[in-house]
Order: sequence, then C-alpha cells, then structure tokens
Amino acid sequence: MAEADMDDLIEVIEKEGDVENIPKTLPMMPVRDIVVFTDMLLPLFVGRDKSIKAIEECVGYDRYIFLTAQKDPDVENPGIEDVYEIGTVGRVQKMIKLPDGRIKALVQGIVKAKAVSWLKKRGYFKVEVAFLEEHDPEQMDIQLEALMRNVKENSERLLALKGELSGDIGDLLSHIESPGKLADLVAANLNLRTEDAQGLLELDDTPERLKKVNDLLARELALTTVQAKIQTDVKDEISKNQRDYFLREQVKAIHRELGESDDKAAEIKEFKAKIKRCKLPKEGEEEAIKQLRRLEQMHSDSSEASVIRTYLDTIVELPWSKSSKDVIDIGRAQQVLDKNHCGLEKVKERILEYLSVRKLNPGKKGQIICFVGPPGVGKTSLGQAIAKAMKRKFHRVSLGGIRDEAEIRGHRRTYIGSMPGRILQGLRQCGTNNPVFMLDEIDKLGNDFRGDPSSALLEALDPEQNTSFSDNYLNMPFDLSNVMFILTANIADTIPSALLDRMEMIRIPGYTHQEKIEIARTHLMPRKLRDNGLIRRSISIHPNAMAAIVSEHTLEAGLRELERKLDTICRKIARKIAEGKKGRFTITRRNLTQYLGPPQYLPELDQEESQVGLASGLAWTEVGGEILYIEISLFPGKGELLVTGQIGEVMQESARAALTWTKANQERLGIDKDAFDNHDIHIHVPAGAIPKDGPSAGIAMVTALVSAFTGRPVNNLVAMTGEVSLRGRVLPIGGLKEKALGALRAGIKQVIIPEKNKKDLYDIPKNVKSRLKFTIVRDVSQVLEIALEPAPDQGDMTASDDPETQAPESQTTADQTDTGQDGPV
Repeated sequence: MAEADMDDLIEVIEKEGDVENIPKTLPMMPVRDIVVFTDMLLPLFVGRDKSIKAIEECVGYDRYIFLTAQKDPDVENPGIEDVYEIGTVGRVQKMIKLPDGRIKALVQGIVKAKAVSWLKKRGYFKVEVAFLEEHDPEQMDIQLEALMRNVKENSERLLALKGELSGDIGDLLSHIESPGKLADLVAANLNLRTEDAQGLLELDDTPERLKKVNDLLARELALTTVQAKIQTDVKDEISKNQRDYFLREQVKAIHRELGESDDKAAEIKEFKAKIKRCKLPKEGEEEAIKQLRRLEQMHSDSSEASVIRTYLDTIVELPWSKSSKDVIDIGRAQQVLDKNHCGLEKVKERILEYLSVRKLNPGKKGQIICFVGPPGVGKTSLGQAIAKAMKRKFHRVSLGGIRDEAEIRGHRRTYIGSMPGRILQGLRQCGTNNPVFMLDEIDKLGNDFRGDPSSALLEALDPEQNTSFSDNYLNMPFDLSNVMFILTANIADTIPSALLDRMEMIRIPGYTHQEKIEIARTHLMPRKLRDNGLIRRSISIHPNAMAAIVSEHTLEAGLRELERKLDTICRKIARKIAEGKKGRFTITRRNLTQYLGPPQYLPELDQEESQVGLASGLAWTEVGGEILYIEISLFPGKGELLVTGQIGEVMQESARAALTWTKANQERLGIDKDAFDNHDIHIHVPAGAIPKDGPSAGIAMVTALVSAFTGRPVNNLVAMTGEVSLRGRVLPIGGLKEKALGALRAGIKQVIIPEKNKKDLYDIPKNVKSRLKFTIVRDVSQVLEIALEPAPDQGDMTASDDPETQAPESQTTADQTDTGQDGPV
C-alpha cells in the first residue's frame, strides 16, 4: 500500500459475517496487555516495526489480520514462543498514520482461530490459521438460560456502580440470545488479567465459558462494590470536614464581631513569647520560628498541626538556659554523706574531691562517674545524696534491657507517636539543665537490629562532645555539659570498652558485718517503723539479735535481704498491736525464731572440722565475695582426672596445672611414686548447679590435692585465693576486697593471698584487717605449710584452732606489720 494512501482515513466497512471469505493465510500481529474477542471493537496504537509492516500488509488480505496476545508484555521483539497460538482474526475498520510514525487502527474481532504454521518470520509474521468456529446449543436448557440472565443482571449492576449504564447498553444486553456472544461481550469489557482472558478465549465449551465469565463478573462486582463504598465514605468525610471548617470560620467571625480573641492567634502569640523566654541558641530559634510559621498556615485540627504543636511544646519546655544554683559546702556535703551512708569511705572521699573541684572551678568539665558493685550496696542512694549535697534536681533512668537506640537519641518526627530520647525527657521533667542524672544498670544494655544504645550513649557521656548532643526528635544540638552523669553497674565486664573508657569506675564491694549492724540500727529500722505505722518505743531489738539477723538470716554483700527481714519483724509486731496486744515488744536472740524462723545460713557441715581433701577457696560474684569449696576424692583407677561442678575452661586449666605441679613435686611432698598411676582423681566444686569460672582457685586445688594424697587435713579456718603456675609461683588475682568480706561473713580467720596483691590491702577496711589475718605468699609450698595440718598418725601433733600457729616464721602477715594505718602491710 502506498504511503500517500496510508495518510488518508479508510472508510468503515461492514462486518464480515461469512468465515469462508476470510483468507487462511494472514499477517500476524502480537498485541500486549489485551486479548481480542470476537465482535470486540477496539483501537490499537501500533508502534513496533514488525507490527507496522503487518498492519500495512493486511490491506492485501482484504484488511484481515490475525491478532494474538503476547505472553510477556515486556518483551520488545517477541518470537514464536512469546505469543499464544490461539487468537482472533480481526478486520481493520479504520486506520491513520500519526506524525511520529505510529499507526492508529480501529480493529473488530471476527472469528477465533489457531496458528497452525508459521510461513514468514522476517520483516513481519505470516501464519496459516485454522478457524475455531463455535456453535451454540441447539436447545437452551433452564440452567443455561438462568446463567445468561444472571450474567446480564450482574453486568447491568456493575455498569450502574461505575456510572456507565445507559438505555442503549441495557437494550443490547437484553437482545443477545447467543451464550457465546454474551460471554465474549462481557469478557471483552471486564478488566481481566491477560492469563485469565486468554483462558476464556481458549475454552471451546460455550456453557463452561459463560460460567467462568459469571464467576469473574461476580468477583469484579464485589471489588467494585467495596471500591464504591470507600469512595462514598471518603466523600462523606470530605463533606463533613468542609462543613466543620465552614462552621468554625463562622464561629471565628462571630468572635471577631464580639471583640473576643481568636484561639489560634492567641496560641501563636503564646508560643512566640515562650520561644523568646527560652533563650534558644540561634540555630534552635530559627528552627522553632520556622515550625511556628508552618503551624500558623495550617488548619488547627489537621494531624500535621498536632505534630508541630507537640514539637513546639517540647522545645519550649526544655531547660535551654535554666539552671539550678549550686550550693557547694564541703562540710555540709560530708554530713549528708555520713548521715545517709555508713562506711564507703573511699567513695565518699572521691565524691568530696569532685565537689571541691566544682567549687573552685565551676566551668570544668566533669568526669563521668560509674559506681560498680553488687545489688543493694547503695549505688542509687549515693547519687541522691550527691544531688542533695549540691541542691540539684535528681533524675534516674533505668537502662536495663533497652535495645533500641531511639530510647537514647529519640525517634524521628516522621514516625507516628515519636518523642525525644530518655535523656531529654528527663531534663524536661527536671526543669533544669544541670541535674544529677543517674543512668542505672548500664551493664545490662542490649542491642539488636534497631541499633546499639551503648554507642548512642558515647556522645552523651563524652565531655568533649556532649556540648552539642543531637536528638533525632529535636533535630538541633542541646548542651549536656552541665549535667552531672552518674552511672551504676553490677559488673564492669559487660560494659563496652569504648563506653568504659569515658568514665571513672568507683567500686563498692559491699558492707562488713559491723557496718550492716550499724546501718540497720540507724537507717533501716527507723524507716521500717515508719512504713509499718509503728513508733520507736513500741519495739526494741537487742544488739545480739541484730547481729544474729545479719549473720544467720542474710548472706549478701548489700542490704536488701536484711531490709526484708526487718520488714518481716515489723509486720508481725504490727499485727499483734492491731489485734489489741499492748506493751513494748523486745526482740532477743532467744525469741528471734518466732519472727524469722530458724537460721537460714550456717557454716557448711563439711567445714565444721578440718578434713582431708577439702580446701576453702575464695570467689568473686556479682553479689559479692563467697567461699568456694574444693573437694577431692581418690579411688582406684588408672590416673584419670575427673572434674565436676559446672566449672568453666579457666578453672579446668587450673585443675590440670595443679595436678601437674603436684606430680612434679610428689617426691618432695612425700607422695608415693605409684599413687598417681593407681588412683583416679575426682575434683568437685559445689554447688553443682551453679556455673563457676575464673583464675583464682589454683592454689586451693593444689592444697586439696596434696591433702588427699598425703592424708593431712586442711585447716578449716584458712581460706586462700590465687592462681598457680607450673613452676609453683602464686599468681595475682582480682576482687580481693570482695573476697575478704565474703571470708569474714563465712567465719574464716586467716586468708592467704599472692604477694602481688599486697597493694590491695590498702583498700581493706580497718575492722576487716583487725578480724582477718592476711598471709602473703610467693610460692605454693608456703601455702601448703600454712594450710595443711599434721596427719592424724603423727603422734600428738594436732591442728591448732589458732591459724597463727600455722604461719612459718619467714612469712609476713597483716597483724605482724600493721601499724594501725590503712596502708598496705
């Protein structure tokens, strides 16, 4: 066909009704995203080269062309395998060539056909087709007639919902008597996926095809019904909002006429005054004014206005320039600390040093202090005492279990329900920018996919960076340099190293027996009397009874269990008074069991006397120091070593090192040379259900091993701590103060420590050094001379109850050299 002819419109020709006049060899054009049905009239925009050539070539075939759907619409140059075999022979009714080279054609489907062979693939597709003529049932049954009526009614309902129903369409549907024609007409006008439409086209069974069309029509009707309902609801809501807006504007006009102020204008004016009073930094003030202008332009009831209003409230309520005046009186601070805390001299000294520096140089950036100690030793109350001494506000935040970084840095305002982080929330509650801010349980921070809170704390706790702390919600810097941060932890091992580097650790190991008695008498008991509605003269606790409560009913480094026991006593007395009993109730050691029951903590039965193969070690735990018993039993065997008691790899290595040293020195120790070959060794560390590990049980294992092989009992009043090397050297350990307090609670009289831990005796309280004998050793042989008693078969030589008789003359002990000062021996 000439190009000049293509530029002209082609007259619409009458639809062909006789299939025999259609050529069986036709050009083929793939179509995308649509399946052409019979009697379907649709416009096509043809732009691909092959398709343009095919539609131009169809003029030579009486404008007939084979149209088949493309399987993947994204394929630009489809091949044989990219199109369906079954399609529709259509006739081009009208076409026009567009200026950009594309062709717009109006095509009408004539008959369904199948491509049986491909005659040409270059330039354009040319195929031989076989017509798939359909024949309606000769006689309509009731079921088919009902199905046709249902399809017609649903089609009308669907068109009515879409607002497309007209009288002509209703007449057209009512006059269709052929089930196949009805199925094709409805399918052509449904918004079907290509796969579903192609499946309908390929169905030969007319009733089955009509049934499937009915199912698809019902689904489309349901979707359109829901869509129409949503649109109606939205329209109603918009109408309601417009009506409300109109009424509000009328109310505002009435208020203006009456001379009354406008609420929104008053709100904006109030925000401006608050922003000015806050004395924000320049960057913060610019951001606040910007958000205020946005609020001024919004409708007061919009959701965005509510978000901005909350943001502005947060800004104006933060203490940007409001500080409490420090009143630092060192003498008064000393009194406050002594009044609220018994003992803890080193901790008090460090706090007073900090206050002294703050008094002389208020602008100095403060060191971050971290109190590390077991539960119940008064870490939180120390922070409260500091705030009281400085007359500052106090705020505490518990960080235990926090996993989300946004808890520290805040949530971005793009999220619904966003808010500042806990630090800024605390400052907002305090109302000043220099409170004493306690971050509790820093060792129990977590992390997951939401971020690492400990990393977010680095900026807040670093004195070099916290002058411009950035909160995600605030989105402007805030100065935290005036805040006194105090952190607390039970253990320091789980604190990240980068965070640990930014703070000074002050360890609080726990309280001695006498300190607990004094705290119970002066602090805990008066508070419990008030809590239980008792008066001081109604109850009296004898000193011996208080000592029994501390030693026999509690076993802890802190005071929480002691506080609960005193609370129990007060409750029982309160009940007696409520029942009408009168008089003064006196608690003595004899009647203590009536209130608290029998003693709960007594020395273990194994240590009532010195035994062979049983040594007392010392362990450090999260709740303070404890006695760690090492039990060894020998039985006939082949020299194998069995270790039980849920001990970790470090203690297992200590056991093997202890066994190696004992074997290497068996001749000097007087152990039979065949003893190790003829016996298996079982080392057990009770209690078996508690995991244990750490490098401090080596010398206790050596002592128990030598005792088991030589038959010499281990002095039950001697405890020891230290690691052992293969050469017999006693290696240093940590946590000596906590272990010493644990030994004192357990009734130990003498503690053997490594020589390199001599410096740690400086931190041991006076009253502990007066009741415990510390013996310093360098070699494990010295440990054996002190800890082992003579064997029972060595005549009348029996173990003395006084551990001092066991120390060799060459040993330097605490009570021999202690001059009464707190310095090391």
